[in-house]
Amino acid sequence: MERLNRPRRLRRNQIIRDLTAQTQLNIGGMIQPYFVTDGAGIHDEIKGLPGIYRDSVDSLVKTMDEDIKLGIDKIMLFGVTDRKDVLATSGWDDKNPVIKATKELKNKFGEALFVSADVCLCAYTDTGHCGVTLEGKIDNDKSVAVLSKMAVKLAEAGCDCVGPSDMMDGRIGSIRKALESENYYDTIILAYSAKYASAYYGPFREAANSAPGKGDRKGYQMDFRNRREALRELQLDEDEGADIVMVKPALAYLDIIADFAANTELPVAAYNVSGEYTAVKLLAQAGLADEKTMVLENLTAITRAGASIILTYHLKDILKNGWHN
Repeated sequence: MERLNRPRRLRRNQIIRDLTAQTQLNIGGMIQPYFVTDGAGIHDEIKGLPGIYRDSVDSLVKTMDEDIKLGIDKIMLFGVTDRKDVLATSGWDDKNPVIKATKELKNKFGEALFVSADVCLCAYTDTGHCGVTLEGKIDNDKSVAVLSKMAVKLAEAGCDCVGPSDMMDGRIGSIRKALESENYYDTIILAYSAKYASAYYGPFREAANSAPGKGDRKGYQMDFRNRREALRELQLDEDEGADIVMVKPALAYLDIIADFAANTELPVAAYNVSGEYTAVKLLAQAGLADEKTMVLENLTAITRAGASIILTYHLKDILKNGWHN
């Protein structure tokens, strides 16, 4: 058979496939999430997230001693507490576990550890919603005021980056103004610009004890049927002072990641969320998939779509097992 073009020539063996690969994973662009809770001596594996733990501050510092040696130098902190009220005051008071952990981690590791923290109210409100509920409704502007206060407290504790994940209107601009009014000009804002109301968050809500008591989050998180709306959110966050823009979840929203990459000069992040992580773990545990292969395929797909930064629970396994080599 006479053929001049044979694409299989470039797939013949691993060396050639590596030579011609069009997408490469960037381990340096990955962030490992951690859950930090009240108390002391706590290191409890999360049932819905195999291999991921809730740590008290003292335990988290010990964990980071080991994880930094693995190569983890960028983290995202999420708070877990039983102290909840209508105004989410535990989200920004001195007892907040994330604020306490940030101080301890930055005091110990300094510039060797990039500490980012989630800025949302769901773990701190008595309703489990991401905003303040007044008279049965989410009060957008009151929520933004509390989120801004929380962001300033995190910056004061030494946080390098704040990640507003609430999807309230105007929160990026308000947080930027609040930070700069207190001279925190260098604090990075990683905006959850397109956060969809997704079924993939289930394990996270169990981990953070943050499921809404009544109703759902469709009134503020995005409708998964909408694509163009994400570009509107992207533009607003960029105009309001975001430094990094993010799509969440990742795997079911590769088109949105690609749209972001094509429409902004800012770094594009994607959150490889808890449900995506747990699905891989359960398939691997059942012997239905090879964990390493599936993890690398998923993260490569997210990178190929246009994300240069990925928040993923898989990072520790990748480094521990040498899957990236």
